[in-house]
Parts: sequence; C-alpha cells; structure tokens
Amino acid sequence: MGQFSVWHWLIVAAVFVLFFGAKRMPDAARGLGRSLRIFRSEVSHMQAEDADSANERSARDTARLPASATASVDPVAHPAKKL
Repeated sequence: MGQFSVWHWLIVAAVFVLFFGAKRMPDAARGLGRSLRIFRSEVSHMQAEDADSANERSARDTARLPASATASVDPVAHPAKKL
C-alpha cells in the first residue's frame, strides 16, 4: 500500500486525457509548471523572510543582554577556587 505501479500511473494518465482532451494537455501541463514555479519562489521568499526575522530577533536579544553576560571571561583573571 502506498506505492504506485505502472498500471496506476497509466490509469491516472488516461483519466487526465479523458478530462482535458489531447489538445488541451500541453496547455494544462504548461499551466501546472508555471504554478509550481510560482509556488517554489513564494516558499523560498517566505523562508528568506523567516531567516531574516530570526537574525533580527537574535541581534535584538543579544543587544538586550547585560554587559556582564556578553563580556568574555578571562580564566586567568578569575581562577576557579580549589578545595
């Protein structure tokens, strides 16, 4: 279950031809290709916007941290106490 054999695809193609006809199939395929290109570009645009907003949030959160949290700790100046 869940796998299509060659016969399944042939039946789908036959139904497609019956619905749209042989003359309209190239136009339907062209329209489907355009739709997929538009969909892909919109998805990539949304992902880029999400990445930009995540970078802005990260920069904003870093700017809100107190200076002591962002300062580097020098292990020589602050050695750990030994028991």
